[in-house]
Amino acid sequence: MMGKKDILSMTLSVLETELTSLGEKKFRAGQLYSWLHDKRAVSFAECSDLPKSLIERLGEEYEIKRLKIIRKLESELDGTIKYLYEFPDGERAETVLMSYKHGNSICISSQVGCKMGCSFCASTKAGFVRDLLPSEMLLQIYETERDSGRKVESLVLMGIGEPLDNFDNVMTFLGLLSSEKGKNMSLRHVSLSTCGIVPRIRELADMKTGLTLSVSLHAPTDEKRNAIMPINRRYDTTELTEACKYYFAQTGRRISFEFALIDGVNDDKETAKELVKLLRPLSPCHVNLIPVNEIREREYRKSSKVREFQKFLTDSGINATVRRTLGADINAACGQLRRDSAGK
Repeated sequence: MMGKKDILSMTLSVLETELTSLGEKKFRAGQLYSWLHDKRAVSFAECSDLPKSLIERLGEEYEIKRLKIIRKLESELDGTIKYLYEFPDGERAETVLMSYKHGNSICISSQVGCKMGCSFCASTKAGFVRDLLPSEMLLQIYETERDSGRKVESLVLMGIGEPLDNFDNVMTFLGLLSSEKGKNMSLRHVSLSTCGIVPRIRELADMKTGLTLSVSLHAPTDEKRNAIMPINRRYDTTELTEACKYYFAQTGRRISFEFALIDGVNDDKETAKELVKLLRPLSPCHVNLIPVNEIREREYRKSSKVREFQKFLTDSGINATVRRTLGADINAACGQLRRDSAGK
């Protein structure tokens, strides 16, 4: 027997098709969409301006998914909140809500686990399970706003998973997120992080969504990147940088490069020189230096040369900043809560 349809993953145009196939007028889809994404109804019974017969039919054929909070950690240092959410099938992923002077930003997951295998990342250690649906990405925002009482103004797709490996679901999610009848968030307030799936970067460039592309680089040469990021053996630094040039040419949006500094691995002056050489043709770009998140399986340690590395980049004409660490007292970097909850 087929399960009920996931109505929160449906765009307005899809919902219009669904309701007209049920014999309803097209405008009913707009009413229902507003209830789901503006008023955030959790049951069809709340949709008071819909006919009772339609409400009953919706309940029979469709479901409004919900997430369950399994763990919630709130930082005493800066108010960062980290959630471990459970999806209807029992799988789990993490979401982090961060407060800045310019407003609240949320970091969401796009997959349960990750296939990419980056050696320094906790998210990949428990293995890949499945992609998240558009509704499951959207609900990380809706449930977090509902629970925290805070309005989310910006979004980063930097949680568990590789967004471009779940491309179609992520694009549908972004359409729902930016819909005028829903959250109505401009995609200029969205950053999407990728380890470098080159064909999808080019496809994203052609779509001209307006979002910020953030590339997890972490090493400037193929030899060094191959050692810590398996994706580089498929799409090397030359292919990656050419795709980044194409993205900038198509969109005019400056690319951000994430660079986690690991003590004794990629924090020396020679690496800094190689990074400048790689990125100079990509100017204007931005380098976001990150003290590496220490995980149990690796002896990787945070570099003590972060400021020195930053100064070399900026003196060489590369814009570079050090990521502000939020939620340090609750280990707000993604991956650890899910693994701990699974006993992995």
